[in-house]
Amino acid sequence: MIEMNFETARHNMIEQQIRPWNVIDPVTLETLETIPRENFVVDELKESAFSDVELPIGHNQYMLAPKIEAKILQAVQIKETDNVLEIGTGSGYLTALLAHLADQVNTVEIHADLSEQAQARLRAESIENVNFIIADAANGYSEAGPYDVIVISGSMPELPERFKQDLKVGGRLFAVIGNDPIMEATLITRVSNTQFAEETLFETELPALEKVSLKEAFEF
Repeated sequence: MIEMNFETARHNMIEQQIRPWNVIDPVTLETLETIPRENFVVDELKESAFSDVELPIGHNQYMLAPKIEAKILQAVQIKETDNVLEIGTGSGYLTALLAHLADQVNTVEIHADLSEQAQARLRAESIENVNFIIADAANGYSEAGPYDVIVISGSMPELPERFKQDLKVGGRLFAVIGNDPIMEATLITRVSNTQFAEETLFETELPALEKVSLKEAFEF
């Protein structure tokens, strides 16, 4: 059996999946090249680490497809002084991408075992600027705020107001909002204490954030 060349596979993922999806920010691309995605999946799925799919991580949760993670990173434009909140630690890969660019990442996960696995993976990569929290944050998490950036890694039918209020002025929030099959990846920027700008980035479908309240579909 020929051993997979992960460095080549990572480069091909960027050239064949990420760039064609209009991710061209050089900082984002460099970060994707730097962080070894294969180290954030279980051994039996390593050869699928760079595929354009969501990979299972347990508890009916999934690692986001690479192009979605790339779009998130490009959209929120993290600065090295930023305090970041991530809702849904999952595999820890997106956490690592965020931490590579930010001053501090506060990542919240509802499942203790997923959080512990992610902690071990980030330690192995010598990433130390992450605060791991085990909690239900479907309606927000203010304790380490206010935040420069908030990233919500699961979808929700509506965005709780608390998330917006936990942004600093100038802060950016990424969320996928809507009900299956119509969901929109949305970037919200806090313009002032009372004003927010909202931009639809693309349409997608993502599994719902755990514990989020789902609306029932309207029936005619």
